[in-house]
Amino acid sequence: MSSLAGKQGPRYRHTTDDGAPYETIAVEKLTPIIGAEISGVDLGALVDGDTRSNRQMDEIHRALAENLVIFFRDQSITPKQHLAFGRKFGELHFHPAAPHEDEDPALMKIYADKNSPRANGEGWHSDVSCDLEPPMGSILYIKQCPPRGGDTLFANMYAAYEALSDRMKAYLDGLTALHDGEPIYRGLYANYGVADRPSYPNAEHPVVRTHPVTGKKALYVNRGFTRHINGIPRDESDAMLAYLYQHAENPLFQCRFRWTENAIAFWDNRCTQHRAMWDYWPHTRSGTRVTVKGERPV
Repeated sequence: MSSLAGKQGPRYRHTTDDGAPYETIAVEKLTPIIGAEISGVDLGALVDGDTRSNRQMDEIHRALAENLVIFFRDQSITPKQHLAFGRKFGELHFHPAAPHEDEDPALMKIYADKNSPRANGEGWHSDVSCDLEPPMGSILYIKQCPPRGGDTLFANMYAAYEALSDRMKAYLDGLTALHDGEPIYRGLYANYGVADRPSYPNAEHPVVRTHPVTGKKALYVNRGFTRHINGIPRDESDAMLAYLYQHAENPLFQCRFRWTENAIAFWDNRCTQHRAMWDYWPHTRSGTRVTVKGERPV
Protein backbone atom coordinates (compact mmCIF):
# COMPACT_ATOMS: atom_id res chain seq x y z
CA MET A 1 0.00 0.00 0.00
CA SER A 2 1.28 3.45 -0.89
CA SER A 3 2.63 5.63 1.90
CA LEU A 4 1.55 8.73 -0.06
CA ALA A 5 5.05 10.04 0.57
CA GLY A 6 7.80 11.18 -1.78
CA LYS A 7 11.09 13.02 -1.81
CA GLN A 8 9.25 16.33 -1.57
CA GLY A 9 7.40 15.31 1.58
CA PRO A 10 3.95 13.74 2.00
CA ARG A 11 1.51 13.96 -0.90
CA TYR A 12 -1.29 14.77 1.52
CA ARG A 13 -0.68 17.61 3.95
CA HIS A 14 -3.53 18.15 6.36
CA THR A 15 -4.15 21.60 7.78
CA THR A 16 -6.77 22.34 10.42
CA ASP A 17 -8.47 25.59 11.29
CA ASP A 18 -9.44 25.09 14.94
CA GLY A 19 -11.73 28.10 14.88
CA ALA A 20 -13.35 29.51 18.00
CA PRO A 21 -13.15 27.47 21.21
CA TYR A 22 -16.16 25.36 22.16
CA GLU A 23 -18.24 26.77 25.01
CA THR A 24 -20.57 23.93 26.09
CA ILE A 25 -18.72 20.75 25.12
CA ALA A 26 -15.11 19.52 25.17
CA VAL A 27 -13.66 18.16 21.91
CA GLU A 28 -10.59 15.91 21.97
CA LYS A 29 -9.32 14.94 18.51
CA LEU A 30 -8.35 11.30 17.92
CA THR A 31 -6.12 12.24 14.98
CA PRO A 32 -5.48 15.51 13.14
CA ILE A 33 -7.36 14.11 10.12
CA ILE A 34 -10.49 12.44 11.50
CA GLY A 35 -12.40 11.72 14.68
CA ALA A 36 -12.99 13.38 18.04
CA GLU A 37 -14.31 12.39 21.45
CA ILE A 38 -16.94 14.71 22.88
CA SER A 39 -17.36 15.16 26.62
CA GLY A 40 -19.34 17.47 28.86
CA VAL A 41 -22.71 16.50 27.44
CA ASP A 42 -25.51 14.20 28.63
CA LEU A 43 -27.36 13.24 25.45
CA GLY A 44 -30.40 12.01 27.33
CA ALA A 45 -30.81 15.35 29.09
CA LEU A 46 -30.02 17.16 25.86
CA VAL A 47 -32.94 15.66 23.93
CA ASP A 48 -35.22 15.99 26.95
CA GLY A 49 -34.73 19.75 26.97
CA ASP A 50 -31.65 20.56 29.04
CA THR A 51 -31.41 24.34 29.51
CA ARG A 52 -28.19 24.40 27.44
CA SER A 53 -29.61 22.13 24.76
CA ASN A 54 -29.79 24.58 21.85
CA ARG A 55 -26.22 25.81 22.23
CA GLN A 56 -24.88 22.30 22.83
CA MET A 57 -26.71 20.97 19.79
CA ASP A 58 -25.21 23.72 17.64
CA GLU A 59 -21.74 22.79 18.86
CA ILE A 60 -22.33 19.07 18.25
CA HIS A 61 -23.33 19.93 14.66
CA ARG A 62 -20.09 21.91 14.34
CA ALA A 63 -17.97 19.13 15.86
CA LEU A 64 -19.41 16.60 13.41
CA ALA A 65 -18.71 18.87 10.43
CA GLU A 66 -15.13 19.51 11.59
CA ASN A 67 -14.23 15.93 12.60
CA LEU A 68 -16.50 13.76 10.37
CA VAL A 69 -17.08 11.23 13.18
CA ILE A 70 -17.62 12.03 16.85
CA PHE A 71 -17.79 9.80 19.91
CA PHE A 72 -19.57 10.05 23.25
CA ARG A 73 -18.76 7.77 26.18
CA ASP A 74 -20.78 6.81 29.27
CA GLN A 75 -24.16 7.74 27.85
CA SER A 76 -27.30 6.20 29.33
CA ILE A 77 -30.10 6.77 26.83
CA THR A 78 -33.40 5.05 26.18
CA PRO A 79 -34.48 3.92 22.71
CA LYS A 80 -36.83 6.90 22.64
CA GLN A 81 -33.96 9.30 23.42
CA HIS A 82 -31.75 7.62 20.81
CA LEU A 83 -34.43 8.22 18.18
CA ALA A 84 -35.00 11.78 19.40
CA PHE A 85 -31.28 12.58 19.14
CA GLY A 86 -31.28 11.36 15.55
CA ARG A 87 -34.28 13.53 14.72
CA LYS A 88 -32.30 16.59 15.85
CA PHE A 89 -30.40 16.14 12.58
CA GLY A 90 -33.29 15.33 10.25
CA GLU A 91 -35.86 12.70 9.35
CA LEU A 92 -34.90 9.13 10.13
CA HIS A 93 -33.93 6.54 7.53
CA PHE A 94 -35.32 3.00 7.50
CA HIS A 95 -32.79 0.32 6.58
CA PRO A 96 -33.94 -1.64 3.50
CA ALA A 97 -33.00 -5.05 4.92
CA ALA A 98 -31.83 -5.11 8.54
CA PRO A 99 -33.96 -6.14 11.54
CA HIS A 100 -35.08 -3.46 13.96
CA GLU A 101 -35.38 -3.30 17.72
CA ASP A 102 -38.78 -3.15 19.41
CA GLU A 103 -41.54 -1.77 17.19
CA ASP A 104 -39.79 1.19 15.59
CA PRO A 105 -38.32 0.45 12.12
CA ALA A 106 -35.88 3.36 12.55
CA LEU A 107 -34.12 1.59 15.45
CA MET A 108 -31.79 -0.89 13.75
CA LYS A 109 -30.60 -3.92 15.72
CA ILE A 110 -26.84 -4.51 15.94
CA TYR A 111 -25.89 -7.90 17.38
CA ALA A 112 -23.21 -10.57 17.05
CA ASP A 113 -22.34 -13.46 19.37
CA LYS A 114 -20.57 -16.83 19.20
CA ASN A 115 -23.40 -18.32 17.12
CA SER A 116 -23.64 -15.51 14.56
CA PRO A 117 -22.71 -16.32 10.94
CA ARG A 118 -21.56 -12.74 10.43
CA ALA A 119 -21.27 -9.34 12.11
CA ASN A 120 -22.44 -5.94 10.92
CA GLY A 121 -20.08 -3.83 8.86
CA GLU A 122 -17.08 -6.14 8.46
CA GLY A 123 -15.94 -4.54 5.19
CA TRP A 124 -15.21 -0.92 4.27
CA HIS A 125 -18.41 0.88 3.24
CA SER A 126 -20.62 3.94 3.50
CA ASP A 127 -24.01 3.00 4.94
CA VAL A 128 -26.67 2.10 2.36
CA SER A 129 -24.93 3.99 -0.44
CA CYS A 130 -27.15 1.98 -2.80
CA ASP A 131 -30.15 4.17 -1.90
CA LEU A 132 -31.15 6.93 -4.28
CA GLU A 133 -30.81 9.26 -1.29
CA PRO A 134 -28.21 7.59 0.95
CA PRO A 135 -28.18 8.34 4.68
CA MET A 136 -26.62 11.56 5.90
CA GLY A 137 -25.35 10.05 9.14
CA SER A 138 -25.48 7.05 11.45
CA ILE A 139 -25.63 7.04 15.26
CA LEU A 140 -24.51 3.75 16.81
CA TYR A 141 -25.10 3.07 20.53
CA ILE A 142 -23.23 0.03 21.86
CA LYS A 143 -24.65 -1.22 25.14
CA GLN A 144 -22.69 -4.47 25.39
CA CYS A 145 -19.16 -4.87 24.05
CA PRO A 146 -16.47 -7.53 24.36
CA PRO A 147 -13.68 -7.15 26.92
CA ARG A 148 -11.22 -6.59 24.07
CA GLY A 149 -11.58 -6.05 20.34
CA GLY A 150 -14.60 -4.94 18.34
CA ASP A 151 -13.06 -1.60 17.34
CA THR A 152 -14.48 0.41 14.44
CA LEU A 153 -12.21 2.10 11.88
CA PHE A 154 -13.26 5.30 10.13
CA ALA A 155 -11.66 6.92 7.06
CA ASN A 156 -11.79 10.52 5.80
CA MET A 157 -12.95 10.64 2.17
CA TYR A 158 -12.16 14.37 1.84
CA ALA A 159 -8.54 13.47 2.53
CA ALA A 160 -8.68 10.51 0.16
CA TYR A 161 -9.86 12.81 -2.62
CA GLU A 162 -7.36 15.57 -1.86
CA ALA A 163 -4.47 13.11 -1.91
CA LEU A 164 -5.23 12.10 -5.51
CA SER A 165 -3.09 13.63 -8.26
CA ASP A 166 -4.54 16.46 -10.31
CA ARG A 167 -4.61 14.17 -13.35
CA MET A 168 -6.62 11.57 -11.45
CA LYS A 169 -9.05 14.22 -10.19
CA ALA A 170 -9.55 15.37 -13.78
CA TYR A 171 -10.18 11.79 -14.93
CA LEU A 172 -12.79 11.16 -12.20
CA ASP A 173 -14.58 14.47 -12.70
CA GLY A 174 -18.11 13.83 -13.98
CA LEU A 175 -17.96 10.02 -13.70
CA THR A 176 -20.75 8.10 -11.99
CA ALA A 177 -20.83 4.59 -10.54
CA LEU A 178 -23.52 2.01 -9.82
CA HIS A 179 -24.15 1.18 -6.15
CA ASP A 180 -26.24 -1.99 -5.74
CA GLY A 181 -27.67 -3.50 -2.54
CA GLU A 182 -28.93 -6.74 -4.11
CA PRO A 183 -25.69 -8.79 -3.82
CA ILE A 184 -25.17 -7.56 -0.26
CA TYR A 185 -28.60 -7.75 1.31
CA ARG A 186 -30.21 -10.85 -0.18
CA GLY A 187 -30.12 -13.51 2.53
CA LEU A 188 -27.92 -11.37 4.76
CA TYR A 189 -30.25 -11.33 7.76
CA ALA A 190 -31.71 -14.84 7.45
CA ASN A 191 -30.28 -15.77 10.86
CA TYR A 192 -32.57 -13.14 12.40
CA GLY A 193 -35.59 -14.65 10.64
CA VAL A 194 -35.83 -11.69 8.25
CA ALA A 195 -37.44 -12.63 4.93
CA ASP A 196 -35.93 -11.23 1.75
CA ARG A 197 -37.72 -8.44 -0.06
CA PRO A 198 -38.60 -8.80 -3.75
CA SER A 199 -35.81 -6.34 -4.60
CA TYR A 200 -33.22 -4.11 -2.98
CA PRO A 201 -32.22 -0.58 -3.95
CA ASN A 202 -29.61 0.44 -6.47
CA ALA A 203 -28.58 3.88 -7.67
CA GLU A 204 -26.00 5.74 -9.71
CA HIS A 205 -23.93 8.31 -7.82
CA PRO A 206 -20.98 10.57 -8.65
CA VAL A 207 -17.59 8.99 -8.05
CA VAL A 208 -16.69 12.28 -6.38
CA ARG A 209 -19.49 14.00 -4.48
CA THR A 210 -19.72 17.51 -3.06
CA HIS A 211 -20.75 17.75 0.58
CA PRO A 212 -23.93 19.87 0.85
CA VAL A 213 -22.85 21.55 4.10
CA THR A 214 -19.08 22.04 3.80
CA GLY A 215 -18.90 22.33 -0.01
CA LYS A 216 -15.84 20.05 0.02
CA LYS A 217 -15.32 17.17 -2.44
CA ALA A 218 -15.16 13.59 -1.19
CA LEU A 219 -14.40 10.27 -2.85
CA TYR A 220 -17.66 8.29 -2.98
CA VAL A 221 -17.01 4.68 -4.01
CA ASN A 222 -16.74 1.76 -1.59
CA ARG A 223 -16.09 -1.98 -1.66
CA GLY A 224 -19.43 -2.78 -0.07
CA PHE A 225 -21.86 -1.35 -2.62
CA THR A 226 -20.07 0.02 -5.70
CA ARG A 227 -20.24 -2.39 -8.65
CA HIS A 228 -18.76 -0.50 -11.59
CA ILE A 229 -18.01 2.94 -12.99
CA ASN A 230 -20.38 3.90 -15.77
CA GLY A 231 -19.32 4.78 -19.30
CA ILE A 232 -15.92 3.09 -19.38
CA PRO A 233 -14.92 -0.50 -20.27
CA ARG A 234 -15.49 -3.03 -17.47
CA ASP A 235 -11.81 -3.98 -17.17
CA GLU A 236 -10.89 -0.30 -16.86
CA SER A 237 -13.61 0.15 -14.25
CA ASP A 238 -12.38 -2.85 -12.26
CA ALA A 239 -8.81 -1.59 -12.29
CA MET A 240 -9.81 1.96 -11.37
CA LEU A 241 -12.05 0.83 -8.51
CA ALA A 242 -9.36 -1.50 -7.17
CA TYR A 243 -6.96 1.45 -7.06
CA LEU A 244 -9.50 3.80 -5.46
CA TYR A 245 -10.47 1.25 -2.79
CA GLN A 246 -6.85 0.64 -1.85
CA HIS A 247 -6.18 4.37 -1.84
CA ALA A 248 -9.25 5.20 0.29
CA GLU A 249 -8.30 2.57 2.88
CA ASN A 250 -4.83 4.00 3.53
CA PRO A 251 -4.23 4.21 7.32
CA LEU A 252 -3.17 7.85 6.92
CA PHE A 253 -6.84 8.78 6.48
CA GLN A 254 -8.09 6.72 9.43
CA CYS A 255 -8.92 6.76 13.10
CA ARG A 256 -9.77 3.73 15.23
CA PHE A 257 -12.34 3.82 18.03
CA ARG A 258 -12.11 1.42 20.96
CA TRP A 259 -15.60 0.82 22.25
CA THR A 260 -16.67 0.83 25.88
CA GLU A 261 -20.15 0.00 27.12
CA ASN A 262 -22.70 2.78 26.61
CA ALA A 263 -20.56 4.61 24.06
CA ILE A 264 -21.97 6.28 20.94
CA ALA A 265 -20.40 6.94 17.56
CA PHE A 266 -21.96 9.42 15.11
CA TRP A 267 -20.47 9.53 11.62
CA ASP A 268 -21.20 11.47 8.45
CA ASN A 269 -21.72 8.95 5.63
CA ARG A 270 -21.27 11.66 2.99
CA CYS A 271 -17.55 12.03 3.68
CA THR A 272 -16.47 8.90 5.57
CA GLN A 273 -16.24 5.15 5.23
CA HIS A 274 -16.02 2.72 8.13
CA ARG A 275 -15.26 -0.88 8.95
CA ALA A 276 -16.15 -2.88 12.08
CA MET A 277 -13.66 -5.48 13.33
CA TRP A 278 -15.05 -8.91 14.25
CA ASP A 279 -12.05 -10.03 16.26
CA TYR A 280 -13.92 -10.65 19.53
CA TRP A 281 -15.46 -14.09 18.93
CA PRO A 282 -16.89 -15.81 21.01
CA HIS A 283 -17.91 -12.67 22.92
CA THR A 284 -21.06 -10.62 22.30
CA ARG A 285 -21.38 -7.12 20.90
CA SER A 286 -24.83 -5.53 20.78
CA GLY A 287 -26.59 -2.21 20.48
CA THR A 288 -28.83 -0.15 18.25
CA ARG A 289 -28.32 2.25 15.37
CA VAL A 290 -30.36 5.24 14.29
CA THR A 291 -29.75 6.58 10.81
CA VAL A 292 -30.57 10.07 9.51
CA LYS A 293 -31.90 10.59 5.99
CA GLY A 294 -29.69 12.26 3.44
CA GLU A 295 -29.97 13.77 -0.01
CA ARG A 296 -29.12 12.61 -3.51
CA PRO A 297 -25.35 12.96 -4.00
CA VAL A 298 -24.13 15.59 -6.45
